[in-house]
Amino acid sequence: MIRTDSNLDLVLERVVDVPCELVWEAWTKPEHIKEWFTPAPWKTVDCEIDLRPGGAFKTVMQSPEGQRFPNEGCFLEIVPNSKLVWTSSLLANYRPANLTAKPGHECEELAMTAIILLEPHGKKTKYTAIALHGDSETRKRHADMGFKDGWGKALDQLVEHMKTLR
Repeated sequence: MIRTDSNLDLVLERVVDVPCELVWEAWTKPEHIKEWFTPAPWKTVDCEIDLRPGGAFKTVMQSPEGQRFPNEGCFLEIVPNSKLVWTSSLLANYRPANLTAKPGHECEELAMTAIILLEPHGKKTKYTAIALHGDSETRKRHADMGFKDGWGKALDQLVEHMKTLR
């Protein structure tokens, strides 16, 4: 059980119309991440996944204007079809990340730990995404960047993409 703090954490919870195994596949295969991970009209143009504790989780997002924004993180916990945890505070092999942002790259300084929880709900999945932050200012910045809308739209894209594979 994960305890969240409304002053520090953001939560998105929904029941989605695809089974846990497909949601898991969408989160753990680069070819799927590139199809849904970034809310349109943005795109994910590159993805690297080393699915093990200490393994890399890297994406490159591209704006509609063509600017590219690389993001790196480190997987902390992996429970197949159930739980995926990674952080932007660490790079692969638990190497501390330098989170100093460059102008126009505010995401790079957004230290967070993300937890994705999947629970069977009949043929559907109870999906919970939690973004843990170290302080209320970082949480507010993430919320103001559009956490609910962005992560919600990405989840809608995940569901639509995975339904095409059935």
